[in-house]
Amino acid sequence: MLMANADVCLTLLLLLSVLKWGQSASNYVQDACSVTRYRALCISTLAPFSSSAKTSPSKWARAGVSVTIGESKKVAQYLMEVKKYREMRGRYRIPLSDCIECFQNAIDQLHGSLGVLRNLSARNFYEQMGDVTTCVKPASKIVSMKLMGRQN
Repeated sequence: MLMANADVCLTLLLLLSVLKWGQSASNYVQDACSVTRYRALCISTLAPFSSSAKTSPSKWARAGVSVTIGESKKVAQYLMEVKKYREMRGRYRIPLSDCIECFQNAIDQLHGSLGVLRNLSARNFYEQMGDVTTCVKPASKIVSMKLMGRQN
């Protein structure tokens, strides 16, 4: 679960860095990932996108969100498998179900941001970035709160 939280945070940082920098494709991943807590994870996860994203901030942002969605889906799937274990009956089942639901909500929020990123335009750029932030921040908060054991 910590990996999914790191990925959501990574996405937020990547989106912020995308707005700030316009670097060459060869240095872009290293520069964008330099602001993250888990730099090596960021670089290894996003490096495969270097040839297709090149210097396109939109493509880098979509790559970060797509990776985050994929990792979040893996965590949700794992939690669904854990829920089937006999030991997860009784008092453990409800909090686990809540956690799974939170991951699914976060995934839905991330899909919303990905939809916005696919249709970026210069005319509505700032409004669209606001929409992305509106989608990504709750996703990050949902996952963080569940990992810390708090209710939404």
